[in-house]
Amino acid sequence: MPSSSRTLRFAASLAVGVTTLGLVTLSSAPAQAAAICGGDVSIYGTLADGRLTYTAISPNTGDRVKTLIGTNLGFTPKAMATLNFNTVLVTSTAGDLYRVDVQTNDNALALAGVTKIWDGGWTFDKMAYDGAGHLYGTVSGQLHRYNVSQPKPSGPAHIAKHVVIDDGFVLKTLAAVGDDVLIGSTSDGKLLSYQINGVGDWERSELKTDGWSAVDSLVSPGGGLYYGRTNGGMYWYHDADPTDGKGDDIAYHPNDPVDASGWTQTLLSAYAGDCTYQPPVPSTPNPSSQGGQITRSEVMSRAVNWLGRDVPYNQGASASDPEGDHVYRTDCSGFVSMAWHANSSYTTASLANIGTPISKSDLQPGDALNTLDGHVVLFERWVDKAAGKFSYIHEANTSDDMMRGQDYLNGGSDARIAGHAASGYVALRYNKVVGG
Repeated sequence: MPSSSRTLRFAASLAVGVTTLGLVTLSSAPAQAAAICGGDVSIYGTLADGRLTYTAISPNTGDRVKTLIGTNLGFTPKAMATLNFNTVLVTSTAGDLYRVDVQTNDNALALAGVTKIWDGGWTFDKMAYDGAGHLYGTVSGQLHRYNVSQPKPSGPAHIAKHVVIDDGFVLKTLAAVGDDVLIGSTSDGKLLSYQINGVGDWERSELKTDGWSAVDSLVSPGGGLYYGRTNGGMYWYHDADPTDGKGDDIAYHPNDPVDASGWTQTLLSAYAGDCTYQPPVPSTPNPSSQGGQITRSEVMSRAVNWLGRDVPYNQGASASDPEGDHVYRTDCSGFVSMAWHANSSYTTASLANIGTPISKSDLQPGDALNTLDGHVVLFERWVDKAAGKFSYIHEANTSDDMMRGQDYLNGGSDARIAGHAASGYVALRYNKVVGG
C-alpha cells in the first residue's frame, strides 16, 4: 500500500469528484500528532445502501492505511457510536438500537452479528461514545447521556442511568474526544468543546469562531486528533493541548489530507479510546520523600500519574503512588494526599492540618480547593484567570473515577464545582510545597 495519503483512494463504489477545503489554514506543513495512540485510528461508517465500512488511518501522518466494505446491516441507519475496536452501536430510522459485532477488520470486514438490543425510543440525530463508559446523543437540541457498563451491551441492563444534560446543543456535528468531553461544529462555522460534569453542569469553550461550516461529519479517536469531512474529502487536525479550551493551537493539514475525495458514507464514527493526551511534565531532579518538601511540578506529575492510570474511586481501597513506595486511599482526599506526597491519607476534614488557607485568586498548580461537606479537587492551572476559569483534577465518584474538569471559581451557571457548592470551597496550599 503506498504511504502517501494523496495516492490512497477508496474503492470505486466510494469514489466522488475531487473537492477543495473551505477552512482557515493555521499550519499547512506535515506535522507529527501529539496524541499517544495504541495503533492506527479506527473509523467506522455506513454507506447509503446500509453497508458498514471500516477505515484505518495512521495517527502520526494522517495517511489512510486501508478501507474495507462489509455487508448490509439489514436496516436503515440513522446514528452510530463506536464502543470499541469491534463493537458499534447503530440506531435505525425506526428508532431501534442495534449492536454490530465485528468479527475481523484485518484484510476484510466481516461481521459476527447484528443484534437488536432495544425496541424503539432511540431517535437521536447524532451519537458519540467517549471511550470511558458514557454514551451521548442529541435530539431536538437536547443532550442525553447513558452509562455503558459492558463492552458488548445487550440492552437496558447495560445501557442505563439515562439523564438529560441540558438543552441548547444545536449542533451540525458531534464527536467525543475523551472522558465526558465532546466537540461539535455548528451550521454557522463554530467549533465548540464541551466539558460535561453532570445534569445542568457543563462548560462550553469556543475553539473557533468560524471556518467549520463546510464540515458535515466530525470524528475523534481522542488525544486531540480530529477528523472532519468536507465535500467528500477527509481532513485531519491535531490540538496541541485538547484540555485548554482554546483552539489557537489546532494545526490544520489542508495540503496533506487523509483523502481529498471519496468519503461518501452517510454516517461516520471513531473510537474515542484509540488515543490519549499526555501533557508534558517537567522533570524533577530531586524527588521528594513522603512528608517532605515537594515541588509543584512533582505534585502535578504525581496527579497525572493517577489520572493516566484512571485509579478507581473507592473509599475503602488504596492504590500505590507513582514510585510504588506508598499507598493512599482512593477517594478525593486520598488522591490529594498522594499528589502532595503527604505522610498519610488525610480526609477533607483533616487536610487543613497540613495546608494553609490562601486567597482563591492566588491559586497555583498543586494547590487544592477543599470543602468540608465532602470533596476536594487539585488545582491544575488557570484557563482564563480574569474570568475565574480554571482546570482541576480529582477523584470524582464511583461512576467516573479519576477526571479532569474545568469550572469557574463561582461555580458558573449552577454555582457548583464538581457537584458541590462553590461557596463552600476553601483554597489550601500544602505546607511543604516549594516553587518549581
